[in-house]
Amino acid sequence: MSSGTVLNPDEPAKKAGEGIDFDNPLASRRHRLKAPRHLGVRLGRSLGNAIESFVAARSVHPDVAVYDSGTFPWAERVEKNWRAIRAELDVIMARRESMPSFHEILAEAGTITTDNQWKTFFLLGPGMDCRKNQEHCPMTMRALKEIPDIKTAFFSILSPKKHIPAHRGAFNGVLRYHLGLIVPEPKEKCRIRIGTQICHWEEGKSLIFDDTYNHEVWNDTEGYRVVLFVDFVRPMRSPHDQWVKGLLSLAARTPWLKEADGKQKKWEKKFYQSDAKKR
Repeated sequence: MSSGTVLNPDEPAKKAGEGIDFDNPLASRRHRLKAPRHLGVRLGRSLGNAIESFVAARSVHPDVAVYDSGTFPWAERVEKNWRAIRAELDVIMARRESMPSFHEILAEAGTITTDNQWKTFFLLGPGMDCRKNQEHCPMTMRALKEIPDIKTAFFSILSPKKHIPAHRGAFNGVLRYHLGLIVPEPKEKCRIRIGTQICHWEEGKSLIFDDTYNHEVWNDTEGYRVVLFVDFVRPMRSPHDQWVKGLLSLAARTPWLKEADGKQKKWEKKFYQSDAKKR
C-alpha cells in the first residue's frame, strides 16, 4: 500500500492550494505559480499541456496524482534496504550544515526556496558527476539499482518549520519516489499535499506520485524530515517509451543542468577537501 494517506481530501487541500479549481481533475496539474503574460509563454504552455496529455494517455499505469506503491514491484525491494540506507544517512547527517541547499545546486529551485532549510546530498542527476558522494553510500547505490530508468536521486533534508510552497514539476514523463528515512513526530504535522490529497511519510515506506500535479510541503515539527528522493521515467507503452526517453535525454543537455553539475562538483571538492584536512 502507498504511505500516502488521504485525510479529508476536500477541506485541507482547498486551504493549502488557494485559487485552484479542485473540481477539475486536470486543474492541479495545469496550475502554475504565475499566469502567463506573453503570447509566447501561453503558446509554450499550451504545447506543454498537449504533450503531457499525450504522455498520460499512453502510460502503462493510470494517470493519477498518487500511486499505490504496489503498482511498482521494485518499491518493496527498496524498502527492504531502508535500514541500511538510513545507517548511511545518519553518518552524512552529522555534516548537514556543510551540505548545499537545493537552490545552490539547481537554480530553478530558487522559485520555491531561497533559504538554507532544504539541504541536499546528490547521488544521481542528469549529466551530474556524483561519484564522491556515491562512495559514501554503497548500500544506497545498490538499492537504487532496483529502480528502472532512474534519472535523479538524492537525500532531501527539510529543517524544522520548513514550508515548500505550491508548485509543480516540469514534465510528466517522470514520476517521483520518496522513501521515508527520518520522519519526525507528530507525523500529522509533516505532510505533502499532492493535488487534492494530503499524504504523510512513514519511515521505511514508499510514496510514489506524479509531481506535475500541484503540490506543497510542510514540516511543522521540531525535527528534520529526510527522504530518499528519486525521479524515474514513467513507464510508457511502446514505442512511446523511446520517445519520452529521447525528450529526457535532450533535457539533460540544457544549460541549467550543466550548471548544476558544475555546482555539484565545486561543492564536493570543498566538502571532501575539508575532510582530508581534518585527517
